[in-house]
Amino acid sequence: MKIDIRGLSEDQIIEFFEKKGFDSYRGRQVYEWIWRKSCYSFDEMTNISKDLRDVLDNHFVINHIQVDKIQKSFDGTIKNAVKLHDDHTVESVLIPTDDRTTACVSSQVGCSLDCKFCATSKLKRMRNLNPDEIYDQVVTINDQSLKYFNRPLSNIVYMGMGEPLMNYNNLIKSIEKISSDKGLNMSQKRIVVSTSGIPKMIKKLADENLKVNLALSLHSAIEETRNKIMPFSKKFSLDEIKDSLIYWYSKTKRKITFEYIVWKDINDSIEHIIALVNYCKLIPSKVNLIEYNSIGDQNFESANQNMINLYKDIMDFGSKGKGERISTILQILNLADGKLNLLEIANAKKFKLINHITTINDLLKSGYIKKINKKIL
Repeated sequence: MKIDIRGLSEDQIIEFFEKKGFDSYRGRQVYEWIWRKSCYSFDEMTNISKDLRDVLDNHFVINHIQVDKIQKSFDGTIKNAVKLHDDHTVESVLIPTDDRTTACVSSQVGCSLDCKFCATSKLKRMRNLNPDEIYDQVVTINDQSLKYFNRPLSNIVYMGMGEPLMNYNNLIKSIEKISSDKGLNMSQKRIVVSTSGIPKMIKKLADENLKVNLALSLHSAIEETRNKIMPFSKKFSLDEIKDSLIYWYSKTKRKITFEYIVWKDINDSIEHIIALVNYCKLIPSKVNLIEYNSIGDQNFESANQNMINLYKDIMDFGSKGKGERISTILQILNLADGKLNLLEIANAKKFKLINHITTINDLLKSGYIKKINKKIL
């Protein structure tokens, strides 16, 4: 039975050729073809003799991916339905902005976890992706970036189908191949590993001495809420995750990104903002508020834009070093009005509503704050 040649190391390929009586440099040539040149056919290895290509063809295969379907959005986003050699399908996405192109790649067929808001969680996890299958997704999106945007791929995020830390060994191998000068030679600093939060594996990743970045799908810093929308998280408390993130930062000195979606009647409250602010204060971090793509579940609906704007205001203001003051103000508002939100404040005309930082400044300047403070005291 033929084996996939990309499952072998460079030394193993060299050893194979030496045993067949060929010079060792032939093994290095083949290794360059299958990785740095992303060659999917032995016949395309033009600096290798026909006899040697026949030997390769008799013993090995290259199980590469194929793009089965492409969906282009008006904003330039390209979604790829990627067909694997065993007919399973995963998704990869090209996400363009004005100055960069990001590849969002999958790490599993299906997913090991059960996040209720995610379409992939509805699929049974069939298997982990091999390092070469992850690598091929990056190669494909780099080609698309060059073709459609006339620039190479600049960033990679492991945020497609699957939980990357549940495919740990292949995750690490794919990162090493992507960043190697014998592979794509991309900087590890441009790679983000996005996880739903597995403390033991976060610590293990921190010990790898890689330069990748880490993102955590948080979505609520209140344990009860997070457990409802991400049931697997009952096994991993927010305190355990916090400890693993503190360990991550102590080892890597790399800031954490918290990924966060705001849903109606789930986390669209002052209470949740307070919890998020307090959780962010534990470690150097930033919050990425993500627009929700509906999966047709009526239990998950994007929050009112006013509440999303309030989240943005608080995060912007907190990033300017005023997180402690914001946290105090939010606690005052929460104690005074319970589920008070930005829309209710506006309707009550307790102070003028303006956008972003001005909104927060209005809070700071408002006599309403002093009035509530006196009432509480």
